[in-house]
Amino acid sequence: MAAAAAVVEGEVRRDMWGQEYRTSSAECAAALDAYYAAFLSFGRGRVAAALRAAAADPTCALAAAHAAHAAAPRDPAGAAAFLGAAADNLGNATEYERAVFGTLSAMVGEERNEEVALERHLELLKKFPRDILSLKRAQLICFYLGKPELSLKFVEQVLPENQDQNYIYGMLAFPLLELGKMDEAERAARKGLAINKNDVWAQHNLCHVFQQECRFREATEFMESCSPSWVACTSFLLTHNWWHVAVCYLEAESPLQKVLDVYDQNIMKELEKSDCEAAEVYLNALGLLLRLYVRGHVHPAKERLTTFLDALKEESIWHVEWLLDLLILWALSSMDELKSAHNMLESLKSRVSSMDKDRQQVMQKAIQLAEAVYEFGNGEHKKVFDILGPNFDALGYKMIGASDEQVDVFNEVWYTVLISAGETSNAIDVLGKQIRKREGAPFLWRLLAKAYSLDGRGSDALVASEKANALQAAYSF
Repeated sequence: MAAAAAVVEGEVRRDMWGQEYRTSSAECAAALDAYYAAFLSFGRGRVAAALRAAAADPTCALAAAHAAHAAAPRDPAGAAAFLGAAADNLGNATEYERAVFGTLSAMVGEERNEEVALERHLELLKKFPRDILSLKRAQLICFYLGKPELSLKFVEQVLPENQDQNYIYGMLAFPLLELGKMDEAERAARKGLAINKNDVWAQHNLCHVFQQECRFREATEFMESCSPSWVACTSFLLTHNWWHVAVCYLEAESPLQKVLDVYDQNIMKELEKSDCEAAEVYLNALGLLLRLYVRGHVHPAKERLTTFLDALKEESIWHVEWLLDLLILWALSSMDELKSAHNMLESLKSRVSSMDKDRQQVMQKAIQLAEAVYEFGNGEHKKVFDILGPNFDALGYKMIGASDEQVDVFNEVWYTVLISAGETSNAIDVLGKQIRKREGAPFLWRLLAKAYSLDGRGSDALVASEKANALQAAYSF
């Protein structure tokens, strides 16, 4: 009887950071370690590892809770079953397991509430500051809610206990760069890479710094040198890192073929893999095609949209992420798939109307942007201006779950709309402010030259155009 009881209760083990949990299965423990490593490195096998852990020991509350979180995006019913199994085994669970269950039940349970999940993560990390897996989850919630200040608070709270961990520095770098603290972000990312040069999140964050500071050659050379370490990454991060490379080539006004080669060979080729997550690829593909479209490369953008347009009409990939929804909306409307585009827009409005009042209020800006994107795809620039008003700044729309670089394409849309809608003085003012932040971006100077020209300021237009040409020549690579 004693032996049987031991099996039911499970042996107390410690994970790789010292937190206690119960399982009598060595296979379960190994699978949990694999899940931790894959989650933090954006590894392809993280979902499989979590499910393997739960299968190896159905009585392990920690494994069941992680399996619930891993399964939730693709299998809500399965996630609910795992969460129920975790709840059933909390009686013998450790304090740490109960804390993890509390955070995850607020993320994937019937009473899902992101604000509650954040509060519970804050409490968990006070008690278990070495749990950088929970830190990563908390930061992801902050990202999708557009809260970089809180994300930084989370990581700074546990930094003293984790200075030996390379992952902590990538997690420190991201909110810093989102808050515009580029020097600090670069130092943090480099510190992580000094511990582990293959930390893909630290690589990604260092690229953000290079990109924001218009260090485009440095960005492409660095990222291409790192690219062999991305092979095991999720479809999202693999194609997202290549998206950064392509955008840096585009921003440096390199030959267009360089950008298209990255798109064709390094982003869309991911779709050929048997374990590909297609929606994650579409997110990065569409983000690049919209930038091409805004810069006047309409034919290559539409030519490439044609190859997966039918997939974008499939509602099964809608509402995975807000940013993806907005990009799909643009793609459908720009390709004259107006019925599908209208259905998407109405579906987004319905989605927001079902939220609680506080969240509804926040997400009204997302709906406003969705309406503008729909009209932009239709070529109705004056309507876009009327929807967004004279003081639009995409950085105020981070609730769609996008980084500064991802959301910046909507600012580029905005600049072109101002010019085409005849708001040239406003365009000159807005572009001047943006150029003071990113003086090395040729596209901004070209837009400024166009706005000056339309405003009758020919000499100023010539100066801006010459600046753009000089930058392009300097970047030539």
